[in-house]
Amino acid sequence: MDKEQPKYKMICTLTFGDIYLQIIVWLIVIFVSLATTLALWSSSREIYALATVGIILVLSLPFLLFAFVTTLLNNIEFAPIEEVASNKSSSRRVSSSQKPAQAAG
Repeated sequence: MDKEQPKYKMICTLTFGDIYLQIIVWLIVIFVSLATTLALWSSSREIYALATVGIILVLSLPFLLFAFVTTLLNNIEFAPIEEVASNKSSSRRVSSSQKPAQAAG
């Protein structure tokens, strides 16, 4: 019973394009919050303006973090090390049999 546990390699395939839309939505939320603050800002409604910014940020932050974390977790893969090594060697064989690109002249 001296069987060794297989070793795994963690591969993260997350790219900036995966979270790009989430960042744009978060920036829109921030700018809408600031626009609301400026609209409500007057001598009698300053507390409402600050409360609006606080509520918007506090309520939207958990959704933003949830979106980031789930996107990250969906882009993490665990592959056995032997499989990763065999994939690299097979890709080297394929690339060595291909001819290099040449400029048309």
